[in-house]
Amino acid sequence: MSASDREGEWKELFNGRDLTGWRALSADGRHEWQAAGSLPLHPEDPRRFAIGPGGGILVNGPGGRTPNLLTGAEYGDCELHIEFVMSKGSNSGVYFMGHYEIQVLDSWGATELKYGTCGGIYARWIDEKAVGGAPPRVNASRPPGEWQTYDVIFRAPRFDAAGNKVANATFVRVVWNGVVAHEDVEVDGPTRGAMPGPERPRGPLMLQGDHGPVGYRHIRLREMKGA
Repeated sequence: MSASDREGEWKELFNGRDLTGWRALSADGRHEWQAAGSLPLHPEDPRRFAIGPGGGILVNGPGGRTPNLLTGAEYGDCELHIEFVMSKGSNSGVYFMGHYEIQVLDSWGATELKYGTCGGIYARWIDEKAVGGAPPRVNASRPPGEWQTYDVIFRAPRFDAAGNKVANATFVRVVWNGVVAHEDVEVDGPTRGAMPGPERPRGPLMLQGDHGPVGYRHIRLREMKGA
């Protein structure tokens, strides 16, 4: 990929103050996502955050279980930078196009790496069984309460003029906390927990909010061509 493959400038998807540009994946639109100024682990319970006032951080509410959050805008080929923090034992995920998940999980100290480990490309779920998925090459996890980063180059699935898929979605490169976790991993369909609906040329970025306390910040995306 060359510099000429990049389109446009980086976009800040979260303005640090409110949920402008986002919507909840819920029938009534309700959710508990909010802006926060700090997210230290709670001194009495490391499975929770002590949410501090202010802005700059997107957190899934005081209970840590609320509907998933999606961007109003849709994207295809893109490059994403996102930072995340978890409480002890927590679980979330970043879904490209609302369909293809990179796992976000408290995997500090894990030695057996699976698709469900933090940094993993999650499996599909077919006939009540996990199918596919890819573990990260290494465990680059940081302890609960410490900020982590994903830097991802993603290529959307391709479709012909009749709407038939001719190429799978591909995680071209996933860098986790500065370490390469994946290169050229194809995903042949929506992974488990994806938003409803068929695969398409474009879709929203989705953050999982119903599996435990998680915070996100510096969510930056730029669209690309020829990823």
